[in-house]
Amino acid sequence: MFKYLAKGKRGKIYVEGNVALKKSALERVKNESKWLKILNKHNIGPKLIKVKKNYFKYKFINGDFILDYFKLNDSKPVIINVLKQCRIMDKLKINKLEMHNPHKHIIIEKKKPFLIDFERVYKTENPKNVTQFCQFLMSNSIKKVIKYNINKKELIKILKQYKKAQTEKNFRLIINYFKNIR
Repeated sequence: MFKYLAKGKRGKIYVEGNVALKKSALERVKNESKWLKILNKHNIGPKLIKVKKNYFKYKFINGDFILDYFKLNDSKPVIINVLKQCRIMDKLKINKLEMHNPHKHIIIEKKKPFLIDFERVYKTENPKNVTQFCQFLMSNSIKKVIKYNINKKELIKILKQYKKAQTEKNFRLIINYFKNIR
């Protein structure tokens, strides 16, 4: 028997064991399940299990939201993993939107970050997942919980290069920045 877990802006989530059920309007269900099918092929998002008219089921991610996780754990491996997932979405020309404020859109389960809530995702020639997530990492809300000192000027310079040309080389500069951060 599914039990009520939470209400989002556009839907309700229920859980039974390790399965979550998200009820929403037909168009939202269609959009989110479509993108989950695509992103699951790249190991992004919770595993989609079943889609019906006004709901879909997926593997329930039982973990901590990103800021809660960062308060108690080393953030560097998670940051790098999320950036790699964002890079995949950028390469697929998919924009998630919430990556500049992903407080409730990234859950860490067993040290692995899962991006969730793909109902507002859309295709675009100029995706901004990597740059938006980096904006979040430079925000005041994360300064309190992250153990590293982010040099905004340096990171912004690297991000401008990536925004101008979303190449593998420019993405590597971002990854190397976070690998070497102290």
